[in-house]
Amino acid sequence: MLSSIKPKNRVIFAFLSIPVLFYVFAVFIPLLTAAFYSFFNWKGGPHKTFNGIQNYKDLIKDSIFWQSFSHNIYLVAACIIGQIGLAFIIVLLINLKPVRLKVIHRTFGFFPSTIAAVSIGYIWTMVYDYRRGLLNWFLTLIGRSDDVKVWLNEPKLVMLLVAIPLIWQWIGYYMVIILSAISSIDKEIFEVSELDGANAFQQAIYIIIPLIKNTLLVCITLCVAGNMKAFDHIYVMTAGGPGNDSMVMALYGYKISFVQQNMGYGSAISVGIFILSLLVIGGTRLIVNFVSEKSS
Repeated sequence: MLSSIKPKNRVIFAFLSIPVLFYVFAVFIPLLTAAFYSFFNWKGGPHKTFNGIQNYKDLIKDSIFWQSFSHNIYLVAACIIGQIGLAFIIVLLINLKPVRLKVIHRTFGFFPSTIAAVSIGYIWTMVYDYRRGLLNWFLTLIGRSDDVKVWLNEPKLVMLLVAIPLIWQWIGYYMVIILSAISSIDKEIFEVSELDGANAFQQAIYIIIPLIKNTLLVCITLCVAGNMKAFDHIYVMTAGGPGNDSMVMALYGYKISFVQQNMGYGSAISVGIFILSLLVIGGTRLIVNFVSEKSS
């Protein structure tokens, strides 16, 4: 087969094969390995017992797993609105003519996305801290001492409180993507629309969104994929608590696999996360495409 390929194409094939092999080794082999171990009752030692699809039967009946899945969906919805929605609005504000020092706004907006998720978790844990946290300090300062509480122990608020750091961290990342897409739009289009009397809101709805809808779709896909595997900062901030009120799928799989040492069932959870993530990403893309077709 290789003998029939031209020398130049062989070099291209050789260079392309290296990253492909790394990708297969880093993604597909662990996934296939997890799928293999999911059919065993395995505690992590040298001995494992084949139990067929029993782990998947248990997974379907596992209320904590499905509660964790609902929390991931909450994060997806909150971050699509909070990350991409706010990033889009901020980009429109930055692009206004009266705004100065645009480069500085972009740089400082992007900065939080360069910080490790664990560090983000610690930063916002300090913000929510009961005794020394900025939030309780501010409430006390404005005379609202009655509202001071242990914020991360509030079951009804905890998912919102762990979503806020995610939104804060990644707004700048999506700002850069959206900003690059808007910058590629011909400026004459905006000039003509201004002559026709279009205001900034009308330009955003009827010009910018239709022209960058593919970029927005990419942003939504990245947002969904990222929040379906959220783990680091939630582990640092709440470890899934109080109870399981902030438990997400990746954290639940970690606890089952490495805390309870149930590797077989943990592997089944990993496969479940992969399948559900694909379904959510595919469903989101279908919804976005449907909405964009209807609006056009």
